[in-house]
Amino acid sequence: MANEAASEVPMEVEPKAEVAVDLKPEEDSENLLHAWPANLNLNKYEHIVLLELLKKGHLEAERKIGKGVKAFQVRFHPQFKSRCFFLIREDESVDDFSFRKCVDHILPLPENMQVKHDVNKALRGKGGGRGRGRGRGRGWK
Repeated sequence: MANEAASEVPMEVEPKAEVAVDLKPEEDSENLLHAWPANLNLNKYEHIVLLELLKKGHLEAERKIGKGVKAFQVRFHPQFKSRCFFLIREDESVDDFSFRKCVDHILPLPENMQVKHDVNKALRGKGGGRGRGRGRGRGWK
C-alpha cells in the first residue's frame, strides 16, 4: 500500500506562475546577466520575471513581445560588445532589450543619482578624458 501511494505522487512539480512583488529586478537581473551562461534559455521563474518586467517597463513592450516570447537568453551583443538580455519570440525571431531601461521606466532614480549623458557629449573633441593628445611616449622621460 505504501508503494501504491508513493507511485501516485508526481515526480516533478511545476512552479506556480505567481511572482513575489518584493523582487528587486535591477539587482536580480544584473546578477543574472553576468552569472547565467550565454546562449542558454533562462529557467521558467526567470522567464516569468523578465516577461513581467518587459510588459510593465518597456516603452514598446507590444512590439518587443510580438506574438509571444518563447524564451529569454543572455547573449553577447555584437554592437555593444557586452552581455545583454535577448528574447526569442514564438516565431523564432530574436530581439534584445535593456532590463535597466525597463526598471528605470517603472522606478526612476532621483535626479541627483541619474547619469548625466550631456556631460560626456560636452567633453568630446575638447581634450577631455584622456590627456592632451600628445601621443604615446611623449612627455615620459
